[in-house]
Amino acid sequence: MSIHSVLDYVHVLVRQVLDEGEVAVDATVGNGHDTLALARSVGSGGRVFGFDVQAEAIEQTRARLASAEVDAAVSLVQDGHEEMERCLPEELVGRVGAVTFNLGYLPGSASDLTTTSETTIPALNASLRVLRPGGVVTIVLYTGHEEGTREAEAVDAWAEGLPQERFHALSYRFVNQKNDPPRLIAVEKRKAGP
Repeated sequence: MSIHSVLDYVHVLVRQVLDEGEVAVDATVGNGHDTLALARSVGSGGRVFGFDVQAEAIEQTRARLASAEVDAAVSLVQDGHEEMERCLPEELVGRVGAVTFNLGYLPGSASDLTTTSETTIPALNASLRVLRPGGVVTIVLYTGHEEGTREAEAVDAWAEGLPQERFHALSYRFVNQKNDPPRLIAVEKRKAGP
């Protein structure tokens, strides 16, 4: 058995639910690691939509995808994650296989521009509406800064409040590590019963 890091476990979950040709969303592209993992999972016949408010994040992600030669299947949108439902083609709403969130601030940039619960909670609600049954939403949380702690509390409350008849919600974190390691909330939209 191998215990995965939080970020690696996101990619394990995504690979388990995404098939070739599907649609996925990276709600916070950052440096493009999750965007690349999603693009590889859906393959050349799939589509990935990536969102970030920062032009720097969009450009870094575009460069990462181009160097990996998977940029053709990805549409990058410089807008907030709370706008994902509005920005997706209408025919894809309810057909997305995975949505990833990596909250906080862009690594290597100023840490004063962070995601906040004021936009993250509406974005999470939108992600559930665009998700297909059996699809998964992953949310990586960072509590090592004040806004991150507030946001994590709001996301925890959001996940705990999801109706169990419609969603499975999982918390994955390391409990014996110092310095506030990232943690993961994963939500699966349950398939309809027989």
